[in-house]
Amino acid sequence: MFGINGPEFILLLIIGVLVIGPQRLPEYTQKLANLVKEVRRMANGAREQIKEEVGIDIDDVDWKKYDPRQYDPRRIIKEALLDDDTKPVSAGAPAAVAAVSGAAAAADAAPSRPGRVVQRLAPGETAPFDTEAT
Repeated sequence: MFGINGPEFILLLIIGVLVIGPQRLPEYTQKLANLVKEVRRMANGAREQIKEEVGIDIDDVDWKKYDPRQYDPRRIIKEALLDDDTKPVSAGAPAAVAAVSGAAAAADAAPSRPGRVVQRLAPGETAPFDTEAT
């Protein structure tokens, strides 16, 4: 609770007894007990009000679905890169989908095409620039 462990809690109690004094200690403990009861009553009232207005119980909500940590861009990119995209196309798929899938598989299977010529720039030569493309 609040990052306080057992020995720290006992030390705080001792300091509280010394500061408040034994005469006023029962009065302050009663006030603390009433405060805790009031906070619990307010929390239960808020829970009931949400249940009435929204129509769902808070305990039934899947809070993991709303966790913002699941939207970590590094994790999303890592999963996308490690995801296996070589899914087979079903026999009932349209011809265009099968053709695109087949072309992608052929491109992946043969990364170095023997008929393709790669033109390299001479050292110091600038790359071609298309003014209409920008």
